[in-house]
Amino acid sequence: MTVTAAPCIKDGSLMVNGKVVLTGVPPNVAVYPVTDGSSSSSAAFIGASSSVPSSRHVFGLGVLQEYRFMCLFRHKIWWMIPRFGSLGSDIPIETQMLLLEVREASAVSDDSFSGQSANNTFYVVLLPVLEGQFRATLQGTSANELEFCVESGDAHIQTTQVAESVFINSGNNPFELITDSIRILERQKGTFTHIKHKKKPTHLDWFGWCTWDAFYKDVNPRGIKEGLESFLEGGCPPKFLIIDDGWQDTFNEFQKDGEPCIEGSQLTDLKESSEFMGSGVDINCHDLHDFVKFIKEKFGVKYVYVWHALVGYWGGLLPSSEKMKKYNPKITYPVQSPGNVGNIRDIAMDSIEKYGVGLIDPEKVYDFYNDLHSYLSSIDIDGVKVDVQNLIETLGTGYGGRVSLTRKYQEALEESVARNFKENNLICCMSHNSDSIYSSRRSATSRASEDFMPSEPTFQTLHVASVAFNSLLLGEIVVPDWDMFQSHHYTAEFHGAARAVGGCPVYVSDKLGMHDFKVLKKLDIDFLQEVADESWNGDCAVYAFHTGSLSRLSKEASVEVSLGTLECEIFTVSPIRVLNETLEFTPIGLIDMFNSGGATEGLSFTFEASGCNVRIEARGCGRFGAYSSKKPIYCTVDGKKEEFEYNPENGLLLVKLEGECKSRDINVGY
Repeated sequence: MTVTAAPCIKDGSLMVNGKVVLTGVPPNVAVYPVTDGSSSSSAAFIGASSSVPSSRHVFGLGVLQEYRFMCLFRHKIWWMIPRFGSLGSDIPIETQMLLLEVREASAVSDDSFSGQSANNTFYVVLLPVLEGQFRATLQGTSANELEFCVESGDAHIQTTQVAESVFINSGNNPFELITDSIRILERQKGTFTHIKHKKKPTHLDWFGWCTWDAFYKDVNPRGIKEGLESFLEGGCPPKFLIIDDGWQDTFNEFQKDGEPCIEGSQLTDLKESSEFMGSGVDINCHDLHDFVKFIKEKFGVKYVYVWHALVGYWGGLLPSSEKMKKYNPKITYPVQSPGNVGNIRDIAMDSIEKYGVGLIDPEKVYDFYNDLHSYLSSIDIDGVKVDVQNLIETLGTGYGGRVSLTRKYQEALEESVARNFKENNLICCMSHNSDSIYSSRRSATSRASEDFMPSEPTFQTLHVASVAFNSLLLGEIVVPDWDMFQSHHYTAEFHGAARAVGGCPVYVSDKLGMHDFKVLKKLDIDFLQEVADESWNGDCAVYAFHTGSLSRLSKEASVEVSLGTLECEIFTVSPIRVLNETLEFTPIGLIDMFNSGGATEGLSFTFEASGCNVRIEARGCGRFGAYSSKKPIYCTVDGKKEEFEYNPENGLLLVKLEGECKSRDINVGY
């Protein structure tokens, strides 16, 4: 972060690093520099005032100059997606992050955003955040004005002035800028915690299976058992299982036989539905507890999570249920913000708005979570996926507004998870509003995009693109969860490759017997840790998975890639070590795996009078590749000499790791 000029308003313009970003800034807008001693002097808050108190204000910020930008906005109540443009009119309602590229002479070009900016280019990030009981968003107008909206979600919670609703910062590297900004906000706001300070759930490191696309709401023990058997037969048994929506005891008084599904079901009991009682899977299972014990022993499943909604179920709790009355649920009708319906109106909200939600009394919500989670923990369930979280923002009337109610529920949820699931085993879902993002103190993983939808051909590339860009923001606060995919789907290679390099949990939602084990077996390897030392000069070996090509690139060089729709290429980038005047070396890993570098666990060098020896601690089986500037004299694997291949044109060294997939000791002698 080398940009240090603090934002200011001068002659009616918002100036950042000496450049005009907004013109025609209204007189009711003010900039408040961030003053804590550990923060960058380029950071500030933007606020505004009005003479009329209201629960919802839209303040003009001025006309946005013609700068290229990337923004993240909620296209539905639950989810964010990215958008790109260069004019204020391109910025949609419900924008929650805006990243501007500011160039000399305000030039707009067609080349892509780059972490290595030219000397005359810097970046400006604007993050609408929470201030007291209000949350903020950005939006553009047809006149290219940039506005920010602040709202409480409760007509009785009003204000005339905000001072810290939009955070602004600048820097030369967009990735470092976002990281730096979130860390400043963590200190300034104190309402959320950076991912670096959170305990990460244990399921992240294991291959998993989610029941959703396999069964939807018709999940049952027999189907789960048969599915696990199918994976086991193919040699890819999942160690992590999510029993998704459908396991709970619910009632829907609005659903009529033969009519389309109405999303109004309500929870009637904390325990499992009758489908999991007397499970009938040719084993002695009488309930969910017996079944979980069986699949852990029979199939080696390490972690079993179950699904539930933040309010219990989609329609909350059934007020007439004797077992739910202790939580004092009351029918409450959602009120959506204009932002929620300003882009795409979500169909699930139609019936929820019509029939209402059995909302848990906020003073009883911890009791509800603790009772539910303690029961689940007692039957060997390891964690929970908590869905439909953004619904809370529509229910704030009478409860202090959307921010206050969200925080009440989120704090109760996190406290219960910490008490009942010792490894912080929680996946948050449908939680892409800033109310949740900036209230996340303990939650350490969250779904980063809309669902994988196997029957929607146009959603596949959007799904992956959304995760990639959403993670710029979400990845600073949680581990982004890319959702499941199906290994037998025509886009399986595309989705699998994305997840293999995403630093995310990898799990599928395959239907019974419908697997592509060739794809699945390319997903069992950990993330490559940084292997460069202080002497690294920036040169890298870059291996392309599909073409099998190896290139040597300097720090400033690039590789041109052209891909068709749903095509992908995976590059393994490994820093080159200069060992002496004639020898340079770096491992690539198992080149037939998506995440090839994950096979490298250690690297060391020894120098003797007779020559140099490179030792690689590796694991797995298959073709192990490395870049070597010259041909070795010999290669050994676990002390035994092995044949190797060497291409002097590109420096690709290959040695086969035969037999069992286990830890290996590779030695390369020169």
